[in-house]
Amino acid sequence: MSDVSVLRELIGRQSDEVLVEVERGAIRKFAEAVGDTTEACIRGDIAPPTFPTTIRIPIPGLTFDLARVLHGGQEYRFERPILAGDRLRCRTRLRDVYQREGRLGAMTFLIIELEGRSGDGEPVFSGRSTVIVR
Repeated sequence: MSDVSVLRELIGRQSDEVLVEVERGAIRKFAEAVGDTTEACIRGDIAPPTFPTTIRIPIPGLTFDLARVLHGGQEYRFERPILAGDRLRCRTRLRDVYQREGRLGAMTFLIIELEGRSGDGEPVFSGRSTVIVR
């Protein structure tokens, strides 16, 4: 799906809440993959700052051809570190859709937000991804 008018109708749509259990082994593997040598990350106690990238929750109705997708940017804000044993309640939301002309033609930009809350509802992190569909 790349018709901007159809995508714009999805702005504000969000996923169901998904429970993500943060495992020590997943933290260790991610830290190793990204080259994070912080001792707490290597032990699997504290997740590296980009760990939420591993949380993938589809937004209902939002589909696109992955062969035509570029990663345009990523940012995270933390209220506290993500820890081994955390049970995070996560949700994604389509925040915005817009189009720009590039050298090779029209590019559609999707702004997708991800939030993670603790079991008692306290914010842990939020993130914003820019996805470019060419």
